Amino acid sequence: MTAASERGFALSGIKTPAGPRGSHQPWWNPQRGSSMPFRRYARSGPRLPYEPTDRSWPTQSLVKAPLWASVDLRDGNQALSSPMDVERKRRMFELLVRMGFKDIEVGYPSASDADFSFVRMLIENDEIPDDVTISVFTPARLELIDRTFQAIEGADRAMVHLCHATACLWRDVVFGMSTDEVQAMAVRSAEHIARKASSAKGADLRFEYSPETFNVTEPDFVLQVSNTVTALWDASCDRPVTLNLPSTVETDSPNVYADQIEWMHRNLDRRDAVILSVHPHNDRGTAVASAELAVMAGADRIEGTLFGNGERTGNVCLATLALNLFSQGIDPQLDFSDIDEIRRTVEFANRLPTSPRHPYAGDLVYTAFSGTHQDAIAKGLAAIERQALAADIAWSEVPWDVPYLPLDPKDVGRAYESVVRVNSQSGKSGVAHLLMSAYGLDLPRGLRVEYAKRVQRVADDRGSELTSRDLRAIFTEEYLDFAQSALLLKDFRVIREESTTHVEALVVVGNGAEVRLSGTGADTAAAYVDALLDAGFICELLELTEHTVGETLGNGFAAYALLSLNGESWYGAGLAADRDAARLNAVTSAVCRALAS
Repeated sequence: MTAASERGFALSGIKTPAGPRGSHQPWWNPQRGSSMPFRRYARSGPRLPYEPTDRSWPTQSLVKAPLWASVDLRDGNQALSSPMDVERKRRMFELLVRMGFKDIEVGYPSASDADFSFVRMLIENDEIPDDVTISVFTPARLELIDRTFQAIEGADRAMVHLCHATACLWRDVVFGMSTDEVQAMAVRSAEHIARKASSAKGADLRFEYSPETFNVTEPDFVLQVSNTVTALWDASCDRPVTLNLPSTVETDSPNVYADQIEWMHRNLDRRDAVILSVHPHNDRGTAVASAELAVMAGADRIEGTLFGNGERTGNVCLATLALNLFSQGIDPQLDFSDIDEIRRTVEFANRLPTSPRHPYAGDLVYTAFSGTHQDAIAKGLAAIERQALAADIAWSEVPWDVPYLPLDPKDVGRAYESVVRVNSQSGKSGVAHLLMSAYGLDLPRGLRVEYAKRVQRVADDRGSELTSRDLRAIFTEEYLDFAQSALLLKDFRVIREESTTHVEALVVVGNGAEVRLSGTGADTAAAYVDALLDAGFICELLELTEHTVGETLGNGFAAYALLSLNGESWYGAGLAADRDAARLNAVTSAVCRALAS
């Protein structure tokens, strides 16, 4: 019996792979064949009529933002267990407009009274900006098309989105229709839409066509039906038709989708009169890559949702796509400068949480717990600060190049306080960085190492993350709080001459007796160390650093002293309103820590 079965795993459904190794598997790969029924999912054939040999998309780069089309209020909404009410829809619509979306699918008005009423409200209350085009979705059924046109009556501009499935599986299993019957349905619906639009006086109406399940439809057929519909709608350069090509269920790797888009891009009739759009779903977890490669392959427009809500694993995430461009120095033409407000609004509308690891928007995506990551980030931020000071420019004007952070958190409304967070995996740089960013305490390197070890012990004991307040409390307990110690500085006076400094101090020693001391040295700290000899404290000052502190700690000075006492080295720290008091407190702290050990 194995150790695993002894722990009760014998009843598990997991079957450890024990089959033969692959015939082409190198010696260093010990993986074994699994019992998973993978042969059920073997692809039946190529997705294109021929294997492309002259692909152009691999040589392309993303250089500009596509036309973004939000489908949060339709495709995203229909995937919710609790579809949006009017208030949630309104909040989402207002957010999309403020962010800069110009193409917004606002609903499926023939599907529900709620969707119909929301579209009517937007039109009747004149809530649609002049440069925003609303889109309404309709299946290829004449009575539903009629209901859709009733919903947009009186709109200044709108786009009617006709959609139906074209793939063989859907034709055979869902509809029981031939290719000719599917094309006839598309033509009948497109003609009906054209007639309804021609009778809608005073409205600027445009059309969108989605051969749903495009990615698993025979290429020649989907090209044929798409060309038929765009010709029927008389697509032209001054009145283009949007042709949307969805990967309704993502079935292939992103390069295959890119090949399909490029093939359509090259073979479409009236290509200059078509806005070529893509609508990737995320069943394989590669929707973002599919969308980016599709744009390289010729697509002009991307449909998706903020943070990727949608059926099954969701639609492509427009926030990720847009901020991917931003992080490469390309204007996304959408505003994400307050990503937390965007996330709060989307969570309110969808009633779904955002993963803490969701790209760009999650709580933890600008956070490092690992000590090596923290060290690199802290050094990168320090380098940015040095560049800004050297060039006498604002921090925000320095080109961003910081390890582990693809963009400046402040550019999307995040604070640096959350960049480095501390747990048992954290190192000295992360601990020191958080103490510095939260309280302005810039510890010398040796003290960082010592203090980080103390922090790590506390984190290990608690088994949880430590906040900046926790770090402050640990620092105070370890280096500042010596009320019950063997040495307490009550008062002092400093007398400075040309080359020496004299210190007269009143201290309380371990037995409670007050002792007056005096000493001389090169500065106040050295003079105080000399004075401590009178009380029997034989020590040597090895190092002293200091800096000013800001409002967080009440303004003043911080000092850090390294003393040699009883054959060992000890750090101490002091905070005070003036420099001399901070120095003497740091020396006192080091002595007290040495004696307490």
